[in-house]
Amino acid sequence: MADRRLGTREVPARGGAERAPGASRYLAEEGHCGEKHMTDPTTTDADAPRPLPSGGKPTGGPGRLLGAVLGDLRAVDGALYAAVAATPTPTLDRTLRHLSHAADHSKISFGIAAALALAGKRPRRAAIAGVGAIAVASASANLLGKRLVRRARPDREAARVTVDRHVPMPTSASFPSGHTASAVAFATAVGVVLPPAAVPLGALASAVGYSRVHTGVHYPGDVAAGAVLGIASAAAALAAAAATPSARTQALLAAARSWPRIRIGGLVRG
Repeated sequence: MADRRLGTREVPARGGAERAPGASRYLAEEGHCGEKHMTDPTTTDADAPRPLPSGGKPTGGPGRLLGAVLGDLRAVDGALYAAVAATPTPTLDRTLRHLSHAADHSKISFGIAAALALAGKRPRRAAIAGVGAIAVASASANLLGKRLVRRARPDREAARVTVDRHVPMPTSASFPSGHTASAVAFATAVGVVLPPAAVPLGALASAVGYSRVHTGVHYPGDVAAGAVLGIASAAAALAAAAATPSARTQALLAAARSWPRIRIGGLVRG
């Protein structure tokens, strides 16, 4: 016979009745003569299920979740900025520094617009659309975006951005990137009116945007927001241009107003 000990239960035989739901679990314990018995496990407060606070509902609302998401995005943004600053690129440093400086006040875009204006009727229309898009993007970025967000500029010295990359640090807010917004707006508007120019101008706008991160004056998130703003500004400028009658249409309307009017039976017929 099996040695029965006080406080222990024998292991149920295989093929026996299944344990009823809610029955206590057992732990195997080896006794004398190599025979295994079962003992009740120790139950602690940590093992017991605990009710959720606030009546079973998760804590924190949409505002708290949004704040956590924005915090994570800022962490990623800062990590990308630090990675660019820590990557040695001596061949690109001076080139991107000169490009970033040349893009001040959209000098590159205005120079391209002047060249397009001399190249024919359609390029001239593209240049006008591009300049209009720059005006919308610049106003939106500097008068609206920067004043609403007021994000501080990156700490270029703490990130150890090499001096060969340095351009003057602007005193305005960092978000969004005005250089990127204007460059993307010009490239988008001109590319819509003059499709062959879309790819080269898009590449140039991308290089301008990256140069602002490379020189340490913007976070990558500032550049991404500037690109989105630039596309929206180009769309607004193109829509306004489409809604405005052309010079030829305006001349025809003015001529129609000057046509002689004939009075017939008290009615004026023009």
